[in-house]
Amino acid sequence: MTSSPSVSPDDAARLPFTETPLPGVDPAWSRVVTVASTAPVEPVPGRKRRWHLLDNGQALSAAGRPPQGIVLAVHGNPTWSYLWRDVVRAATETERPWRVVAVDQLDMGFSERTGLFRRLEDRVTDLGDLTREIGLDTAGLPVVTLAHDWGGLISQGWAQEHPEIHAATVMTNTAVHHDDAEPIPSALRLALNKAVHGPVTTGSTAFLDTTLALCDPAPSKDVRKAYKAPYTTRERREGIAHFVADIPAPPEHPSHAAYERIAGRMSAREVPTLLLWGTGDPVFQQRYLEDLMHRAPHADVHRYEGAKHLLPEARNISTAVLTWLDERFGGVEPVVESHRDRRARGRAAFVPFFAELDARRHDDTPAVVDMGPVTGTVDGSAPELNIERSVTWAQLSSSVDRLAVALLRTGVRPGDRVNLMVPPGSMLTTLIYACLRIGAVIVVADQGLGRKGLTRALKGSSPQWFVGIRKALVGARALGWPGRRIAADSLDPVSKKLLGVEHTVAELMDSVTSVDPAEIPAVDPDAEAAVLFTSGSTGPAKGVVYTHRQMAGMRDTIRDTYGLRAGTGLVAGFAPFALLGPALGAASVTPDMDVTSPKTLTAQALAEATMAIRATAVFASPAAIENVLATADALSPAERDALARVDLMLSAGAPIPEQLLARLQELMPAAELHTPYGMTEALPLTDVSLDVIRAAREDAQRGVDGAGRGVCGGTPVAGAELGVLPLTADGSVSDEIVTTPGVTGEIVARAPHAKDHYDRLWITERESDLTPGWHRTGDVGHFDARERLWYEGRLAHVITMAQGPVSSVAAEHAAQTVPGVGRVAVVGVGPVGSQSAVAVIETEPRAEKPHLAPAELSERVRATVDFATGLPVSAVLVVPEQPTDIRHNSKIDRTALSGWAERALSTGKLSDL
Repeated sequence: MTSSPSVSPDDAARLPFTETPLPGVDPAWSRVVTVASTAPVEPVPGRKRRWHLLDNGQALSAAGRPPQGIVLAVHGNPTWSYLWRDVVRAATETERPWRVVAVDQLDMGFSERTGLFRRLEDRVTDLGDLTREIGLDTAGLPVVTLAHDWGGLISQGWAQEHPEIHAATVMTNTAVHHDDAEPIPSALRLALNKAVHGPVTTGSTAFLDTTLALCDPAPSKDVRKAYKAPYTTRERREGIAHFVADIPAPPEHPSHAAYERIAGRMSAREVPTLLLWGTGDPVFQQRYLEDLMHRAPHADVHRYEGAKHLLPEARNISTAVLTWLDERFGGVEPVVESHRDRRARGRAAFVPFFAELDARRHDDTPAVVDMGPVTGTVDGSAPELNIERSVTWAQLSSSVDRLAVALLRTGVRPGDRVNLMVPPGSMLTTLIYACLRIGAVIVVADQGLGRKGLTRALKGSSPQWFVGIRKALVGARALGWPGRRIAADSLDPVSKKLLGVEHTVAELMDSVTSVDPAEIPAVDPDAEAAVLFTSGSTGPAKGVVYTHRQMAGMRDTIRDTYGLRAGTGLVAGFAPFALLGPALGAASVTPDMDVTSPKTLTAQALAEATMAIRATAVFASPAAIENVLATADALSPAERDALARVDLMLSAGAPIPEQLLARLQELMPAAELHTPYGMTEALPLTDVSLDVIRAAREDAQRGVDGAGRGVCGGTPVAGAELGVLPLTADGSVSDEIVTTPGVTGEIVARAPHAKDHYDRLWITERESDLTPGWHRTGDVGHFDARERLWYEGRLAHVITMAQGPVSSVAAEHAAQTVPGVGRVAVVGVGPVGSQSAVAVIETEPRAEKPHLAPAELSERVRATVDFATGLPVSAVLVVPEQPTDIRHNSKIDRTALSGWAERALSTGKLSDL
């Protein structure tokens, strides 16, 4: 490593520490280096220019800590090396240190003001001059570029001139190319306007102020001052104006050729790449991330939901960057590769998800039935069945083949993502299986996520195609959802034009009169098949990626666990299960209900759907079951008989109290009631029936080791392995996987049908795979002596009391046994390690507004919980309705409740949630 050039008294006077405090910066990092410039703009080649750097190299050398490599951190406009201070500190303090050289580009930060208009090509040359002068080019260490904003393009230009030492790329909210067909972001268009360019860039600090405002959370006053410290005068802000003016979007721009050259070369050389992205950036929008992913398809990507332009300031990217570097260059086993290991373990004989369609292409019995509204009758007898449409297996198989060919001819290719925003039924079934047949990736984002959640999910997954009903197409047009548009409904020419629709499904189907099987490509079992979004009940909905092999594994697990065979009649009262029917060879029907709100399923609608195909199996969510029981009095004798013939009732999505299942058993006396434990990432993982739940309760009463304290989830399904990582005193988890009875910890699982990975969430994926080869679920639970799993809640909701960590589910179920109490959430309030437990309850009848529970009710709840679980409840609060996720209408947002309860108890003001 080259030692730092000596600093003259004149240079020292220019160091920032003599003028402005810089929170977070160690003065020992600050260097001024004199560099001979060879930039084309220089009138005299070799002119000496002074650069300011933040460089931890001397500190590491003095401590005798050799670095793993060098991070060359390049800022954009109008920031400076201060942007990277957290990375410098983390790289210095980590067990495996990295030297970080964070530059102030010439005319920026505390580097020299040259008085010249330095364009893109000059700045690439400048950076090369610097790295040569300080010895990076000959240090014999890998150099990783870390860039933001304009730094992305400049650092890529440098990397392409130094391929022998450039080892990897890390980028945050930047761009290397702009599609000329697209307008540049509005904020930049405004800054380029001649009337405002000078006033906002040099004449004032407006451009600086706007940039600093693009940070959520907002920087502190001292940090804002630090960012502005190098730009106190018009002359010192001239570089900001030049950077803006050098945006090379139009072809005639002086920097356009260099910009095109750098962008083009990025695709030609593959190096490890990490893209960290703030999704709320109005400048470097999703399209720029998409462009970078196209140029570096091998890149690891993590999208920080809600973060804006100044991502390195707003989020802790240092940990992500250093972890990623360790796994690429530090000899640390890359945990994020474990999903590939899971693929290798799961390579059993592969039968495509859609195989039953081929096997039954000559079967004229119903495959999918679409139900219409349930109207009932005046005399209470069974209504006429209102079947809107019935599709046979032969028709479904033919339609899938024709649509598959039509999609191929339209331009849909294997690997293309296709968002499907169509209600469950024959149309959605045909679309799903046509996409899977040709290797297109279905993107399923629940409409129940709402406008904001859907927009976040769809823009994040970036489907190339969007297929939707008219209502969805209107939303796509208004909200800018991505994808070339295909209408599921028939549309008139004017509507098609207004909604940007290129085709309708009917037109595509009509365009294919015969199918040549050779035209349909064989699917790769280990290629992506689906991106299924979580409910969003524990944060922004995550895209869960499944391969074709894993989808087939899900089908086989459900088939083998529940004995579902070809010919079974299946009622899908929970939208995600609608896609499984044809894969299982089961005739399926979706009841007349609002699929975005499961609690709209009525007993009569369920009965009518059951009667339509003489179904013997029902899938429904817990919220749907509650409403079915609430509306059961309206059933006619014939409808009750139809439900009495059901022999399998399956409910997933949230734990169901035994009392609720017992009431359901009365409605479906012949049915085996099952409530498997699982999640979007792996469903199911365990299976349990009402009989097993009752036996487990009796075991708990008899004191069987580990029985009780939660919801019995039963035993693992075939092929699934489960364990727990025991909780420690502070609520974190240990590293060793155990199945010891009674030991509570985070549940970990692996199975052939578990997810492949999270979509564009590298950090989240890594966290879920921290135990190599296992998926860390974020749930807590324990096993009993009979190897049954007991679910105790979410790890994030564990209450850390002085006596140790406590999970809440057992206390909640105990509280729900108190007469007049509905749904309950027990949450922690106060500082971690000394929290108190607070019960937040719904009452029957429903309360009109939040309030403290009456003394008598409060005492009964507290006494019941204490007797059943030993958990002391410090307060009982009443709410009209618990905040729940939209998909299940049953997963309570305990994080929101905890914050609300803490504010309510500290202020005495019980505002609405």
